Amino acid sequence: MNHNRPPSIARIALIAVAALIGVGVPAPAQAVDYVPINGAGSSWAANAINQWTSAVHQNGMRVDYSANGSSDGRQRFLQKTVDFAASDIPFQQKPTDGSAPENPAPGTYAYMPIVAGGTAFMYNLKIGGKAVTNLRLSGEVIAKIFTGAVTRWDDAAIRKDNPGLAMPSRKIVPVIRSDGSGSSAQFSLWMQAQQANVWNSFCAGKGCGRGATSYWPTFSGAVAKSGDLGVAAYVAQSYSEGAIGYVQYSYALNSGFPVAKMLNAAGYYVEPTPLNVAVALQRAKITNRPSDPSVHLTQDLTDVYKYTDPRVYPMSSYSYFILPTTVTGNFSEAKGRTLAAFSSYFECEGQQAAPDLGYSPLPKNLVEASFQQIAKIPGATPNSKPLASCNNPTFTADGHNRLADIAPQPQPCDKQGTSQCSTGTGGKKNTETPVKNGGGQGTGNGGGTSGGPSGGPSGGPSARPSTGPSSALVYDPATDQYVDPNSGVSGGGDPNVAAIPVALPTGTGWTGTQTLMVLAVLATGALILGPALVARLVRRRQ
Repeated sequence: MNHNRPPSIARIALIAVAALIGVGVPAPAQAVDYVPINGAGSSWAANAINQWTSAVHQNGMRVDYSANGSSDGRQRFLQKTVDFAASDIPFQQKPTDGSAPENPAPGTYAYMPIVAGGTAFMYNLKIGGKAVTNLRLSGEVIAKIFTGAVTRWDDAAIRKDNPGLAMPSRKIVPVIRSDGSGSSAQFSLWMQAQQANVWNSFCAGKGCGRGATSYWPTFSGAVAKSGDLGVAAYVAQSYSEGAIGYVQYSYALNSGFPVAKMLNAAGYYVEPTPLNVAVALQRAKITNRPSDPSVHLTQDLTDVYKYTDPRVYPMSSYSYFILPTTVTGNFSEAKGRTLAAFSSYFECEGQQAAPDLGYSPLPKNLVEASFQQIAKIPGATPNSKPLASCNNPTFTADGHNRLADIAPQPQPCDKQGTSQCSTGTGGKKNTETPVKNGGGQGTGNGGGTSGGPSGGPSGGPSARPSTGPSSALVYDPATDQYVDPNSGVSGGGDPNVAAIPVALPTGTGWTGTQTLMVLAVLATGALILGPALVARLVRRRQ
């Protein structure tokens, strides 16, 4: 026999089978580079964070996250029992609600915006046995519901907001947070800025104080539940008819329940869609003070509440990661390298999933600032041009937030004083509720007129010229593109927008995945051809 000839296909297949059965496929190279990390905090941001942790798991990265509330996350970060925290508000070093002061050591942490969204008012209400899907509420009514001043759904103030509905004589069940919550804190900040009289009257004797209140005071008639998930789960129960709770918009989408349209400063009732949130947050003031990490990149939403663009959802905000900037406790440079890679992923590619989840992706200025924060993590791999490879869907050549540019105007029937729209919201977007006096019809978000950004006090809907694709683009999760619902094709916006799904970088050259694919093909061939070829080789030897 010629022992110098190349090995036959059968021999290669048998070697492959032996490798698969006897030795095992080696783990991908990147699994060696990453070590497990864990975090805790915001349930408001949890749906986005959980999607990101699932996405990077396939690349050999394990990130565990516990959504027990912002206050819990900040406390566990201070106790050094987690590697990062997620919070909807900064550390409360001088809380006014009776909770303990949070005093992180200077120079040991940094804030980084992770995702934007709207605090939604998910509800369970029926008229004549049929679900209401088009409820409208003013800020004053919302404030009075969650302080116990408005207790029935047929209250005159609610009927004024909803002239197209015969509101039922049913008790309102406000569902508040039982845990320390960034959602409660953001809600209380809005109350103090926009409904000060209602809030101060409610807080008298309850120790609310002035400033963010992470622990919403209990009151007669209210039900308290832990986490956004707990609030949403209670509201969604069949026995909870009449209930209304505050949650991140994505929880209503996932539960298949509607959310109230909230009256904005322009006189329109608006839903907390990713596009309407993006418009609102154009007026957010972000503190730019790198020399003071206690406030750097924190937000002031006062101008968001009173922004007169008709598309604004008033209760819009950002959530943060709290990142370690020193090696301490159980946190090491190896963990820092993993945390930095994870953070880089969700600031870019991870933001593409945000609209489908009910969040609004971060604009370019915040992503750029966030990369400066990531660089402070011990063990972070330097990247001189992080934005060059960042596939965040909001970026345009001039830095505008594209989502805000393409956000449609509200429908005319969303104007205060109209009979109101019949179209559903949130998880009931495709379910209409008939209205009296022939209320307006429409589909989706702003199905009537559409237009570009407008910000004047008059702020009425205005249509763009009919040339080119409609500006009322809708996010299509199947293609990760914004499409014209009338044509079904991608359109509008800046051609420089990067919206290409890209996996977490894992190195160059031949990867473990490719090796596994080849071995699988060879193994299949071996199982089919191997026995006959082996028998033939044996006969030739004999």
